[in-house]
Amino acid sequence: MAPLNQENYEYDLVVIGGGSGGLACAKQAVQLGAKVAVLDFVKPSPRGTKWGLGGTCVNVGCIPKKLMHQASLLGEAIHDSQPYGWQLPDPAAIRHDWATLTESVQNHIKSVNWVTRVDLRDQKVEYVNGLGYFKDDHTVVAVMKNQTERELRAKHVVIAVGGRPRYPDIPGAAEYGITSDDIFSLPQAPGRTLLVGAGYIGLECAGFLKGLGYDVSVMVRSILLRGFDQQMATMVGDSMVEKGIRFHHRSRPLAVEKQPDGRLLVRYETVDEAGTASNGEDVFDTVLFAIGRQAETGTLKLANAGVVTAEGGKSDKLEVDETDHRTNVPHIYAVGDVLYRKPELTPVAIHAGRIIARRLFGGSEERMDYADVATTVFTPLEYGCVGLSEEAAEAAHGKDGIEVYHAYYKPTEFFVPQRSVRYCYLKAVALREGNQRVLGLHFLGPAAGEVIQGFAAALKCGLTMQVLRNTVGIHPTVAEEFTRLAITKSSGLDPTPATCCS
Repeated sequence: MAPLNQENYEYDLVVIGGGSGGLACAKQAVQLGAKVAVLDFVKPSPRGTKWGLGGTCVNVGCIPKKLMHQASLLGEAIHDSQPYGWQLPDPAAIRHDWATLTESVQNHIKSVNWVTRVDLRDQKVEYVNGLGYFKDDHTVVAVMKNQTERELRAKHVVIAVGGRPRYPDIPGAAEYGITSDDIFSLPQAPGRTLLVGAGYIGLECAGFLKGLGYDVSVMVRSILLRGFDQQMATMVGDSMVEKGIRFHHRSRPLAVEKQPDGRLLVRYETVDEAGTASNGEDVFDTVLFAIGRQAETGTLKLANAGVVTAEGGKSDKLEVDETDHRTNVPHIYAVGDVLYRKPELTPVAIHAGRIIARRLFGGSEERMDYADVATTVFTPLEYGCVGLSEEAAEAAHGKDGIEVYHAYYKPTEFFVPQRSVRYCYLKAVALREGNQRVLGLHFLGPAAGEVIQGFAAALKCGLTMQVLRNTVGIHPTVAEEFTRLAITKSSGLDPTPATCCS
């Protein structure tokens, strides 16, 4: 494919996708003097849900999830407040109003959509509300709402289209089920809900729905939180069971059928530990599928630009050069959830998007570091982690090459309302020799995201157990528990503390 002359380029950069990574890249590029256009178009979900500019995080991801998680925590706090002396009419009679919550959440999202558009205008980033595809390797076509097409010719292109939830290939799934694309603006209260899938999205949704007062079940095909430390994942699940959430293990749905009364009959298969399958059925008001996401590359017509997806074209995701995020076509880049085997996290996409722009237009030699990226699963008892899981550390260094420090702990705020501390637990995975460099930190408890963020910076700086033990904690906090770790798994000693202050 013959390269275009420089004077034929209408834009220095065209970004396909107006989510976190694409917008960060576009705005950084403009600040460095580039002429930039951003294409963004939201195809409605099978249930007809659509949203504004800003991508998954703002509209149907991190932000509404955290708001609904907070709503759930507030409900728990209402009941905790009585032993602290707050006099309530009748806590048992307190009910949550779904419509008020969704209206408040959607109002906030719309305000962010508006601010995002204004910010692009102010920064002189051209926003094109069209669905993009490649005509050739330098030409992107935007299909507008009225189905007219507009061509944009660019020296560089960044693919930042993200992904959308998948549905299982079973009868009734797409017709009657919903996904995380729909739950945050669901017009009616979800009622008795089945979550299919036990990744972080499924467990987070299950957690806040239960906290809001709904009957919740989770269908697990294999394991909880695949890719995470499995001891911690099991404890997350057990803590949710303690909250009253039911789990159907080793189960998969076979069909979803709408009943005359509008409710949904789910037929499913369960395989016991001996490998014997049996069928069951149950009725729900809402069935939410959280079985994974697929990259939105199918409509890009990548072949026109010569871009090849991962696994020799078998995957829907894109492989990029580790140095500068180039695809196999030198002037076409990719960022965010569309990347193959990279963390699907908003801050990762933002950071990488800015690095791409700085390398292209600022002469930067900076590279994205995907190692030791911290994250948090916002289940009722939150799970924050950074670095290697115990399994990954053992695989890399051998069972005899690592030491695991662990402890149960008792959050001070849990004492008065006598909340369960059974699953408040943390551990540090470290090398056994020398100063014992820390390979991974794992925390299950309140405010896990706030706790793990600071320790993530320490891990990036080469944190050792020697340094961690010589750090004086802030008392009484849950974060200080990392500085108090002294018991190893290999010692066999009881990691349960006798008191909080010794």
